Amino acid sequence: MSNSPVAPAKPKSRAWIILKRIGLVIVTLVLAAAAVGVIYQAYGTYRDARKYPQEGRSFDLGPDFGNESLNMNCSGQGSPTVIMDTGHGVPAVGWDFVQPEVAKFTRVCSYDRAGYGWSSPGPMPRTSLQVAKELHALLAVSGEKGPYVLVAHSLGGYNVRVFTGQYPADVAGLVLVDTSHEDQISRMPPALRQTMTKVDKDLEQQRKLFPLLLFFGIARWGIEREKFPGLSDEYQEKVRYLQLQTKYIDASASEIENFDESAKEVHAAGNLGDRPLVVLTAGKNPDAKDLPKGVSMKDMEDFHEIWVNDLQLQEMHLSTKGKRVLVSDSTHMIPFERPDTIITAIREVCDAVKNKQ
Repeated sequence: MSNSPVAPAKPKSRAWIILKRIGLVIVTLVLAAAAVGVIYQAYGTYRDARKYPQEGRSFDLGPDFGNESLNMNCSGQGSPTVIMDTGHGVPAVGWDFVQPEVAKFTRVCSYDRAGYGWSSPGPMPRTSLQVAKELHALLAVSGEKGPYVLVAHSLGGYNVRVFTGQYPADVAGLVLVDTSHEDQISRMPPALRQTMTKVDKDLEQQRKLFPLLLFFGIARWGIEREKFPGLSDEYQEKVRYLQLQTKYIDASASEIENFDESAKEVHAAGNLGDRPLVVLTAGKNPDAKDLPKGVSMKDMEDFHEIWVNDLQLQEMHLSTKGKRVLVSDSTHMIPFERPDTIITAIREVCDAVKNKQ
């Protein structure tokens, strides 16, 4: 056995000690930021839930639909009853600037599709046929009386056209507010079509990351920085609260991922017969600053020409009693920018339905 003494450990360099301390500070700051984010999200959710209670009533669709429940908000009296479906990504409160005025002259209901607003998640995939079946079940269990005047914005147009094809006796008339057309993707300029493909991929990525981003308050911080001109802060806070939910991200992402499948279902649904129909078309292009990356103003203008003078006119001709109104001073978001035009169109269709009866 050697009796030689053990060599003493070399003292750590000053630089190493400083780096270690810096590392500990960084880790501490990251953990503190994560804790602040969790608290920020938890408090925001608690505050919003108290500030924005459910608008409407939940209806259980029964065992055939996995006991999912949909929220429906009805107001007013009279006939025909108007049923309103929002565009992609917008809960039923997207009709807040339309519904109160319509309720002054007839019965009107807005509803949250599965996964939206105060509705529970629904089965995947989220196609227009699935949405139409759920809406039919909702109307049956709610006791609302048809035939209805269906009003839809954007992607909601797919849903109400498929609903009409599936349940023709339940539909008396329609108002289509700058609604999606089943051939629109194939008619887009290449750059715009590529952007749509990228949106699909981005949504799938967001769907995977969202629970984590939501838990740590990152999603809330990001969405609270977005502002829609012309809308009150209070209203935008309500919409953000309803969008900051995992069920909403899952549903809205699935709707876009299955856009092509829903388009096929719309093709199969056929035309609208002789039902009174008003098609509202946005006549204003988005500002250049709002264009998706890689899309030029010329791309958007070229497609807008096709949209206004071809695709939307095709929708008008879905009914032998169709009418098109160009809303020249509004972009696609007509429910926010020119709700009065929607209210007028609904009144016109309701009057036509009454005169037809």
